[in-house]
Amino acid sequence: MDREKLYYVLYEQQQDFVGRRGATKLVSRELTSKVLSLFRLKLPIIITGVRRAGKSTLMEILVHELQLPKKSYLYVNFNDERLSAFSVDDFQLILDFLVEQKYMESCYLFIDEIQEAASWEKWIDRIKEKHSVVITGSNSSLLSKEISTILTGRSVHVTLFPFSFKEFLNFKEITIDKMTLDLKIQAQVRREFSRYLITGGIAKYVVEDDARILSELYENMIYRDIIKRFTLRLEKSIKEVSLYLLSNVSKELSLRTLSRLTDITNLSTIKSILDSFESAFMFFFVPRFDFSLRKQVQNPRKVYCVDTGFVTTLGFRVSEDKGRILENAVFLELQRRNKEVYYFSEKQECDFVIKEGAKIREAIQVCYTLNMENKEREVEGLVAALTKFNLKEGFILTYDQEEEIVIEGKKVKVRPVWKWMIECI
Repeated sequence: MDREKLYYVLYEQQQDFVGRRGATKLVSRELTSKVLSLFRLKLPIIITGVRRAGKSTLMEILVHELQLPKKSYLYVNFNDERLSAFSVDDFQLILDFLVEQKYMESCYLFIDEIQEAASWEKWIDRIKEKHSVVITGSNSSLLSKEISTILTGRSVHVTLFPFSFKEFLNFKEITIDKMTLDLKIQAQVRREFSRYLITGGIAKYVVEDDARILSELYENMIYRDIIKRFTLRLEKSIKEVSLYLLSNVSKELSLRTLSRLTDITNLSTIKSILDSFESAFMFFFVPRFDFSLRKQVQNPRKVYCVDTGFVTTLGFRVSEDKGRILENAVFLELQRRNKEVYYFSEKQECDFVIKEGAKIREAIQVCYTLNMENKEREVEGLVAALTKFNLKEGFILTYDQEEEIVIEGKKVKVRPVWKWMIECI
């Protein structure tokens, strides 16, 4: 790539990034303190997550929190068409730019969407001793075996999700410190939670409330992160798989059903498509827990979407099954808390069991409303999981019910999801 052209792009990107500071409202992210604490390790920090989850904004927050003056950091965004000709030889030109523009010798490097640049991991491995490096990417290929081999033990990884409910409230400037004492605030939080389930947490959509934002973002991800990995003849089938996943969140997934739906007879191809959706952080596939790893792999998985806004906007109407959307929201919160999640299914079923180390430590059932028709089934499912894993208590998370039930020596805590989300860390 031409040196002068690259320098111009680097200069302009830096000016735009600096200009954004203070120009827009920055919503504090729960991940901020964790990332700040990782700098002391003096290792490259890799931040992954779905497109538009707020990774670039998190970089702005980090610069603000670190109180970095000009020339003490450089921001580079590889998701820029002007860098389409960038090659592995051009990485050295970035370092030359730092010297010629008189940046601090050990300045911070904030590098956005680095997966767009080939062989980036070798360059990062070369410069990591001199520079504090923060990398973002929208594809889990950043964590591939090849890259892990090069950066083994020499990088740390975190995943950023769209706004949590607490971050959503923070954006809305709703203070919850005195919520337990203020019924008016509680009512406001309930209203906002109803809104949150529908809109999800993609910041731009939360701000502008225009459904086209989500549909255009989703279409962009489908083409850039999924379809381009396969032949164009699969475009229609991939879109059919996508719509099926959106319309069946919180349900068990069958590869053979997808095969019949799409006319893709090769189940390995179906699996590759699903793997691509997961690599792009668009969907997650949760296994059924079994002490036998072989059975666990063979059992059907449940599907969840990275943001409930995509589901309600592109999948199905909220009124069709509020319980499934609520369950999806609970799953995302568990992911934000770095929980190892499975579902339990024997004679009864429990939506989530949480593994820590070698043991299941928590069990959670999700139900929009407990009523005469479903209460026995939901409670028995949770109690079956508690008994199986020798746990004393578990949760049934609902839209807005709260009580405690003791059955068969097990304590069942019924809690509103919104309260569980903002009270638990």
